[in-house]
Amino acid sequence: MVMKSDSLISIYDCKSSQEIRSFEVPNVLAATLSPCGTYLQTFQKCSSPQEKNVILWNTETGDSVYNLFQKNMMKTTWPSIRFSSDEAVACRLATNEIQFFDAGDLSKGIIYRLRIPGVAAVELSMTPGSQVAAFVPESKGIPASVQIFACGKDSQNQPLARRSFFRCSTVQLSWNYGSTGLLVVVQSDVDKTNQSYYGESKLNYLTTDGTHEGLVPLRKEGPVHDVQWSHSGLEFAVVYGFMPAKATVFDKKCNPLLELGTGPYNTIRWNPKGKFLCLAGFGNLPGDMAFWDYVEKKQLGTTKAEWSVTSEWSPDGRYFMTATTAPRLQVDNGIKIFHPNGLLYFKKMFDKLYQVEWKPESPDNFGEIPELVKSLQSVKVEETKPQGQRPKSSQASAKATSSNPTAQKPAAYRPPHAKNAASIQAELFGGGSPTEEMSKNASRNKKKREKQREKKAAESASGTNGS
Repeated sequence: MVMKSDSLISIYDCKSSQEIRSFEVPNVLAATLSPCGTYLQTFQKCSSPQEKNVILWNTETGDSVYNLFQKNMMKTTWPSIRFSSDEAVACRLATNEIQFFDAGDLSKGIIYRLRIPGVAAVELSMTPGSQVAAFVPESKGIPASVQIFACGKDSQNQPLARRSFFRCSTVQLSWNYGSTGLLVVVQSDVDKTNQSYYGESKLNYLTTDGTHEGLVPLRKEGPVHDVQWSHSGLEFAVVYGFMPAKATVFDKKCNPLLELGTGPYNTIRWNPKGKFLCLAGFGNLPGDMAFWDYVEKKQLGTTKAEWSVTSEWSPDGRYFMTATTAPRLQVDNGIKIFHPNGLLYFKKMFDKLYQVEWKPESPDNFGEIPELVKSLQSVKVEETKPQGQRPKSSQASAKATSSNPTAQKPAAYRPPHAKNAASIQAELFGGGSPTEEMSKNASRNKKKREKQREKKAAESASGTNGS
């Protein structure tokens, strides 16, 4: 889908690059495609409730299949009609209720309603679309709540899970792949402890089977900057705490699996194949990035991508792209693509860049991790050197690689905070740190050698004076 002007929207076939159909929608403010591309949803500026300003179009026939009135467009209310990833379920947030449609025939209109007084935000689970999460804000002394309901018409009487919160202004709802778990970032405008001007946030976790409901045990005070599920839906990663922020990977029972260290980070991106993680500091942070191999539990490399506005892994999991876009930033617009070891692979600058996306593909269409790793190891940095200047850390890595071709395997990573992290890693994985023990023994031996040298020097000096 391409919005060409204020009123023209074109739909293209990505395989043939041919325009399939165009829609002329006067005063259009927003447009989006349904997950399978069956429907185009548009939002128009309107002057009265008599005008149906949200229209659902069939992309194949060009016909309008459903329309409704919506007063304004906000992050929590757009798109107006939400679809599960297979388009089997469709629903809409309305006043005091969630309305469900027959996704196969939207011309039937609303087929059943789930009444939830005061509901302000909903999130339909994506794969499969079997549950819906609803947020009800705090009102008249009654705490705010998030509830999970089944989407079936006959099974919506009681919530499958529920969690209440005091001091809650807004929430971010994040379903896992498989629709078994929901992460809820609860944000309040005021921090009662007076530690943060921006209020406070907490991370909660609910499961649809009722086995878990409560706070995720984070090891550092401060805000929750970012959270993301792995593609398998079995683990999630969190960046949290006052700067320097901390990053931890948890399993679906909220047990910590891996500590990713601390640093100027507020973003985490898990690649679609589940092997690599990128930990980054974008927005008002300087753009530091750390790449991790989650399977091997080690860091692969670090680099920088200053002024990045958006960032995402490619569907095959082999490349990580960052972009500086307008209108957030009016200068230095461009894209950078990195290998999972942090080396810059591609760079292109633009006078004005508004949006950049990977073409959506299922990760299942690509090879498994061992093949990806082999192909990555065969890449030579010199051959993929871009025209633009590489970050200093990347240049240093490239020099090290070219001057010492045998040193291909990266050394075990020891972050600056290793003294503090060693006890946590020991707690998570058991046992101590052999490198730390070695360093202690080495320092003891060094001191012994220095004392022996001093003793010999003193003896030789006394012998010379005596003669």
